[in-house]
Amino acid sequence: METENTALTKFTASKRKIDRLLSLNKIAPKDIEGFTELERDYFRETSAATLQQLKGEERDNFINKMELIVPAETKSQIWEYNHFVISSAVAKLMREQGFMPDKTDIAKATGLSRQTIAKHLKEYKTRPEYAEELEQFKFMAPRILANVFKFALNGDMKAARLYFEMVGTVNKQQAGTVVNEQNNYIQINNTILSQENLKQLSAEQLNQIENIIMSAAPSPH
Repeated sequence: METENTALTKFTASKRKIDRLLSLNKIAPKDIEGFTELERDYFRETSAATLQQLKGEERDNFINKMELIVPAETKSQIWEYNHFVISSAVAKLMREQGFMPDKTDIAKATGLSRQTIAKHLKEYKTRPEYAEELEQFKFMAPRILANVFKFALNGDMKAARLYFEMVGTVNKQQAGTVVNEQNNYIQINNTILSQENLKQLSAEQLNQIENIIMSAAPSPH
């Protein structure tokens, strides 16, 4: 019983300490010096739960309050969350409305403030998380190209046109393209067709391949 009372007393004291900390307008590193591991854990849990409940400007204010003590990884997670809910809301609203939604509509759909949305839309291309996201899409591009090629071989003319548009883009660009950054390949019987091979083909040779694909397509009924 005495042990339980001691634990309860410690928890109550820690809770009061955390509550006083959260009442500050701005929390600095010096404010959490001397915290025990239990107090730090409780502070992290309380802060995370509070952030999930807040919306709009109240959420902004809470993030600003914590800015000086939040680790870079957590800041990155907050940015990724904002990016996900904003892009999802824009896609959903465009399907429903048929036009690009304004910041007020996005704010209502996401629970974020208009200021956060405006800042995110203005600065997202400069963020390292955005560059990482693009690299993930680039990584998957050769597989998409291979699938397009397979559909083209089966007589899908839309796929054939798309394939040669993509290949043409590769030939026109000198560096930094999605396709020529990868070493994937397509094998047809005993012949291997890689992106490196495609880069070496002339326009006439590409036209010959296109004619072969088109001539193999089934006749329309």
